[in-house]
Amino acid sequence: MKLFRNPFKKRETPPTPDTTTTPGDATTPRTGGRFIPETLMLYGSDAMKVATVYRCVNLIAESVANLPLQYMKRRGGLFEEQPESTLHYLLNVQPDEPLSAYDFWTQAVRQVLMDGNAYIIPFYDPATMQPYRLALCGRHTVSHDTLSDHYTVADTWNGISGTFDEGEVIHIKNFSLDGKHGLSTLAYAAMASGIASTGDRETMQRLATGGHVRGILRNDNSVRGFGEYQDEELKKKAVSMDEQFSRGAKIVPVSGEIDFKQLSMSSTDMQFQQVRQFTVRELCRFFGVHPSFVFDDTSNNYKSAEMANVAFLSNTLDPLLKKIEAELNRKLVPRALSARQRIRFDRRGLYSCDLESRADYQAKTIAAGLYTVNEWRREENKPPVPGGDRVLVSANLRSIDETINNKPQNQQGNE
Repeated sequence: MKLFRNPFKKRETPPTPDTTTTPGDATTPRTGGRFIPETLMLYGSDAMKVATVYRCVNLIAESVANLPLQYMKRRGGLFEEQPESTLHYLLNVQPDEPLSAYDFWTQAVRQVLMDGNAYIIPFYDPATMQPYRLALCGRHTVSHDTLSDHYTVADTWNGISGTFDEGEVIHIKNFSLDGKHGLSTLAYAAMASGIASTGDRETMQRLATGGHVRGILRNDNSVRGFGEYQDEELKKKAVSMDEQFSRGAKIVPVSGEIDFKQLSMSSTDMQFQQVRQFTVRELCRFFGVHPSFVFDDTSNNYKSAEMANVAFLSNTLDPLLKKIEAELNRKLVPRALSARQRIRFDRRGLYSCDLESRADYQAKTIAAGLYTVNEWRREENKPPVPGGDRVLVSANLRSIDETINNKPQNQQGNE
């Protein structure tokens, strides 16, 4: 990594990458709608129309954005937060002019989950060599050459274009096979999200039309030698019946010796509700989110909710936080200063919405001697109290030496 980067480095303006795709024929058959997994893989916004996908992506993104980032320097063997620094302001208040820190990190995590990659370019002040802007590149505006590790950016919205070295781009990746390019969670979940999306369209169609009947007309008493004429008459009759069903007719008269054979299955035949419930669970598995977080109708109690929350924090959220921390430290902290500076999320914010858990956590850290009363009072924006700077420990714990020295007198005399 370069210690100093030239912000005025001349860059060649590349051609705008071709991100156009053919979304497919707009014609949708009445038998359930169009299902093209490739479309969902390219257009994450389409998959976001599925309620489970929307909830999972927003839950993870907003959980990360809810945590403050700490820029810390080592002094006297301890890391102290630097709230007055420019980097602290960029990470926690306003990384870029159009975005607050909350919106910035929410969008970055959404890009990681939906596209597999999020690209952030820091801009440095040539006088102080301190970053003054963190620009989140738009979707489909960055091309990564994994062989040369160069990034070609054509982001007209943010006013960024050119070729950047690997050390000049903060690249947050999702699941990766080669370690250089992330893969979208939606790409793996395309089949499940496609089934869910098709189910949504079919439900809307069934409710709007009252459940159209689909079938064919046939005549078992066909006359030999006149099959072509008879087929044409049957087609006309089929079109006429379909139009009447489309207009909401429930009973359609059929003249002559014509037999109607239903082809479409009912919702019960397809076990429609069970299939839709399966897709909810399947999508939750891909995103690592417990079904209770997407309001799935599961048996839930206090203990199961607590365990689901712990599993989400330890198995889903914490690895993502570690990944972001590692990339920020690698690109924003010079290698020569890596032992004295660091960036990390303040995970205490995970309990900010659960007051009971937060109070219990504070009490335990005070009893263990990790925090003083006044340190927690400062976190809650409360004035200090006399004696609140003393480190307290639980009276139930003491050293072995103290236990031996404080034996009762009669026990010492017997010895």
